[in-house]
Amino acid sequence: MIKKEELRLVQEWDKTCANSEKVDHSKVTFVNRYGITLAADMYVPKDAEGKLPAIAVSGPFGAVKEQCSGLYAQTMAERGFLTIAFDPSFTGESGGQPRFMASPDINTEDFMAAVDFLSLNDKVDAERIGIIGICGWGGMAINTAALDTRVKATVASTMYDMTRVNANGYFDSEDSEEQRYEKRAAMCAQRLADLKAGEYALGGGVVDPLPEDAPFFVADYYDYYKTDRGYHARSLNSNGGWNVIGCESFMNQPILKYSNEIRSAVMVMHGDKAHSFYFGKDAYDNMVNGNKYSDNKELLVIEGASHTDLYDGGENEAIPFDRLQAFFEKYL
Repeated sequence: MIKKEELRLVQEWDKTCANSEKVDHSKVTFVNRYGITLAADMYVPKDAEGKLPAIAVSGPFGAVKEQCSGLYAQTMAERGFLTIAFDPSFTGESGGQPRFMASPDINTEDFMAAVDFLSLNDKVDAERIGIIGICGWGGMAINTAALDTRVKATVASTMYDMTRVNANGYFDSEDSEEQRYEKRAAMCAQRLADLKAGEYALGGGVVDPLPEDAPFFVADYYDYYKTDRGYHARSLNSNGGWNVIGCESFMNQPILKYSNEIRSAVMVMHGDKAHSFYFGKDAYDNMVNGNKYSDNKELLVIEGASHTDLYDGGENEAIPFDRLQAFFEKYL
């Protein structure tokens, strides 16, 4: 028997973006194949008739649906799509114990469970479902597209490959057997320390206060997660972060291995000033390399945009929602 957990969901508007009068908003829940109940915000265009194309949105990695995934979902609903923004397993308002854990498998399944939910919704055309993954969830979205044949169109925005950054460090600066061994050993030691303590140690969210000599990308994160611009009380990045061992299995799990077998449409969207730009460029190159279905793949480079500019638009409204709308209208 598949059962949903009764989740405590906040009903008042607590998003980092304003409530749009063009859509109807509600809270929904659904279950993934591990039995974890996920919480989502659903956005439906007002006065919509007939079955609608639908989009599931999640990310960034360590964020909650009240932050930028909610902005993406609400904006795309204003443009005619039924959308949901969901919290991944073990985070936000979604279920799953222990809290603040991540898994390449379970988190890919979270996206597939969102597609399950949309496919069975009476308001949705099950043949017209897409997904949007932001930051670390961009990589998860591409992995989902490689696995879930029901997904007709995917956007990976300002993406991270979480398996690559965990195994190799930023900019592949720790890409050696010796450095990976040291990280694995540290994780194994932390596991025992957590068990002895009876609780999981948190790794820490975005650094606060911001050091004067902080790298640009750290300041970029601070400007979003630690200020009124993007702070949220349930966001891991805004507060204590993931558990130290929360991402342990990512080191051995290359999630983009079969991306060049994706037949459906994919847009990789990245700012050229983002520290993470190399993830997007390499993911696109690997996806089209030897792919018989490369004509519907696109790398969209946003000039002058940093990593978090594609979270909420930044100062220059950098998110090209017109391009996203045209992409999904073409392929859904």
